[in-house]
Amino acid sequence: MSFFPKGYVNYHSTCVFSAKSMPKALLEPHYTRVGVYGLLHVISGELRFYGYADKSSKPEKVVLVKANETAISHPQYWHRFEPLTDDTQFEIHFFAHEGSPLLAGVGLKKT
Repeated sequence: MSFFPKGYVNYHSTCVFSAKSMPKALLEPHYTRVGVYGLLHVISGELRFYGYADKSSKPEKVVLVKANETAISHPQYWHRFEPLTDDTQFEIHFFAHEGSPLLAGVGLKKT
């Protein structure tokens, strides 16, 4: 199980994506910003999370995330998502440290 350190706050959340509405960029390897953790929350269905050591490598981590489960992507970690069912719905919450410049002027939710 993976956690992010204390002192991190939710500064942005996506809308709820479905298997059909998710941005194509999430199907390809991408990474979170420096200092930002991504929390994937699957609402319904199932989604596979692939983690990579770098953009061009084979997956070093493959995690099945089911409804009501979460997975965390660490800062600058290459990853991608694969919805496995037609009813898959998920959202992503982004967390940065309380002192991060990313939080300037953003309404925050403490975790």
